[in-house]
Amino acid sequence: MRDKSDVVADPYSDAMSMALYALAPRAKSRAELNTQLIKRGVEPEISSSVLDSLELQGLLNDLEFAHIWTESRRRQKKLSTGVIVQELRGKGVAQDIIDEVMQGSDVEEEYQMAFQLAERKYRSCAHLDHMVIYRRIHSLLARKGFSHQITERIMKELLAS
Repeated sequence: MRDKSDVVADPYSDAMSMALYALAPRAKSRAELNTQLIKRGVEPEISSSVLDSLELQGLLNDLEFAHIWTESRRRQKKLSTGVIVQELRGKGVAQDIIDEVMQGSDVEEEYQMAFQLAERKYRSCAHLDHMVIYRRIHSLLARKGFSHQITERIMKELLAS
């Protein structure tokens, strides 16, 4: 009868299992998943092999990940393009992929998103002093990463009405 300590685990299979479990909750970039595997003690060569295999299977795709991440952050968090670019860089997505994903970004679309966000905030604090309203909306838009130009344009429109 064999003892559990006698069984030699296959490092590749273990790494593949770890990677699949890591991908289950949400898509990840190649760099993000590689970092996770290395932290869990997977050898760099095995990690690279697992990641290559996942890419061939279509389970790991940085371009697709960047599109999904961008759409999600815009829709759910109402974040500016600049903040999303920083997040993608932090997740290890290559600059050429980021450029390709952001190519379709429209300044007017970003303005509309910021305006809707500011308008919602304005409705909740319209009864307050103009300076308080200005400070609250301005700080909200700054936290979301919108440029000073967009913020000032929105503030002029909101406070003029």
